[in-house]
Amino acid sequence: MARDKFNTVQSSAVPLPIENVDTDQIIPARFLKATTRDGFGENLFRDWRFTNSNEPKTDFILNDNTYKGSILVCGKNFGSGSSREHAAWAIYDYGFKVVVSSFFADIFKNNALNNGLLPVQVSEAFLSELFELIASDPKTVIEVNLGKQEISILSSGKSEKFDISSYKKECMINGYDDIDYLLNIKDQIETFEKSSI
Repeated sequence: MARDKFNTVQSSAVPLPIENVDTDQIIPARFLKATTRDGFGENLFRDWRFTNSNEPKTDFILNDNTYKGSILVCGKNFGSGSSREHAAWAIYDYGFKVVVSSFFADIFKNNALNNGLLPVQVSEAFLSELFELIASDPKTVIEVNLGKQEISILSSGKSEKFDISSYKKECMINGYDDIDYLLNIKDQIETFEKSSI
């Protein structure tokens, strides 16, 4: 399924300085019944965002209008726990394009990349600086440049490089899923098949 092309995002960010956030906290298991990717965003961090009577919890960051943006900045070891792909669906459907952390669970990281959500792994020092800057100025603008594989704080000019596989990078820049990628190189595949006979 083709998705939005990703090159550069400039945005303020929503800070979630909690470590070891697992996929059941991101999207509780009781909301996994749907078979399409749509609508999961409304239940992102459901048990942290709402009371048992479905009232918004005023002390949770997503219910605080001070913080907005398409970048979610998270504590270390984000996305641990089960392998549910719905966690990436929920974050993307809510409106986030980038998740920043100093460490991601491998399965979550792959699920994010497969669903158009860019996980950017930074050093703990850079992550700490991000949290401090966002706390002091919620309008702090962060730039994530996928082509350069670089995340920057525009106000200070400080930046770090991040890693991503060349294949996943190409897919995100072009808005491809795995099938789209294969269709795009169909001629090359056919040429190779003919040359192998």
